[in-house]
Amino acid sequence: MFKHKIKVLLIALVCFIFLNNVYAKSDTTYDELRKMIDIMEIIDNKYVEERENSELVIGAIRGLVRTLDPYSQYMTEKDYKEMKTETQGSFGGVGIRITIQNNELTVVTPMPDTPAYYAGILPEDKIIKIDDKSTQDITSDEAVKLMRGNPGTKVVLTIYRPSTKEELTFTIIRKKIKIETVKKKMLDGNIGYIRLSEFNAQSYGDVNSMLKELSKENMKGFIFDLRNNPGGLLDSAINICSLFVKENSLVVSTKCKDKTMEQYYYTQKKPEFANIPVVVLINRGSASASEIVTGTLQDYKRALVIGSNSFGKGTVQTILPLSDGSALRLTIAKYCLPSGRMISHSDNKKDKKNGITPDIYIEVSPETEGKLYMQAESEGSPKGKDKDKKEEIKDEVLETAIKIIKAGKVGEYIEKPSKYEQDFPKEEVKKDTKEENNTEKKTDESVKEK
Repeated sequence: MFKHKIKVLLIALVCFIFLNNVYAKSDTTYDELRKMIDIMEIIDNKYVEERENSELVIGAIRGLVRTLDPYSQYMTEKDYKEMKTETQGSFGGVGIRITIQNNELTVVTPMPDTPAYYAGILPEDKIIKIDDKSTQDITSDEAVKLMRGNPGTKVVLTIYRPSTKEELTFTIIRKKIKIETVKKKMLDGNIGYIRLSEFNAQSYGDVNSMLKELSKENMKGFIFDLRNNPGGLLDSAINICSLFVKENSLVVSTKCKDKTMEQYYYTQKKPEFANIPVVVLINRGSASASEIVTGTLQDYKRALVIGSNSFGKGTVQTILPLSDGSALRLTIAKYCLPSGRMISHSDNKKDKKNGITPDIYIEVSPETEGKLYMQAESEGSPKGKDKDKKEEIKDEVLETAIKIIKAGKVGEYIEKPSKYEQDFPKEEVKKDTKEENNTEKKTDESVKEK
């Protein structure tokens, strides 16, 4: 009976192949499917425990989809219903954006003012266990499901931190996640500053109104902080680009297998801030829509980009419901910037140039970025005001942006970023003479001891 059912499935799949005009591949595909059927029959006859045939088929489908990329996923009818419910409701959680990177469950960024953020979770942390469950071969949706729960309940995350090669355990109390997505302030020298933590339906309106308020205060330059921004709505990203780039300019296009499905997205409005100097700040936690905005402004030489390489999430997913109530989340396209650049993350671990490469590269450790993130969030709070100024961490990326705007050299460095190093060479750390003498003395003594 088992073999008969699988043969029916095989015939259906082979017919599908022929109907889709891939005759040249059909023989190979048929052989591979026969191999799968043989293995499933062996499991059915000889595996030590009973397994439902449907479980084996679902497992085979999930394995098939998992070979594509980290974002494609097969959802059973139950999974699909839960996903639709979750997108419409409000749930308790820990507050982190995650993805699968090189087959590892990876933190894109913790979200501001959330339990994960205050616990000290950092971008690029690898989550190796959720409570007692290993994350090996887990999907991002399965991981989200495990981390979500009623506010007030706890979840234990075991993470591996690549930057320090440590394994750390965090016990985190879930809470209802509410995010303040945008903040603004006027910095010294009439430099406007806006930090956007994600792109939602309100982001364009918020950023536009804040820029208008800063302009009334005689803003001379603008810093757009997209560090640790994991992305969001594409429309929001396009509209924000419209504030700085001329009307009817290409923002992003999609590259698909089916050329007729490719799409092109253009700015729709006249730019209200076409002439103000702009600096965009990014880091390893900047992904998706934030990479589209950064890359577009960089391509049109409309903004100077400072920081470290962004995450590299440049793909488009769609959800395709299936006849039995299940669904397939499938990557159908890759985003392409106006210059033709792709921003997708590479699966090659040796490739360090993922995402958007900044004009001026400043390496900051994940630990320092995490502390800067918390420092920025605490500004304006009673605790932040009472903080000892000596404890504050220097934000080298932000300070560099301020220095360049004050020097009036944004446009100059957009054209030739390397000139920044000539104008502002790194200062060599000079050792104290006494310290040098002491070091020499200790060295001599150590030599004598040998």
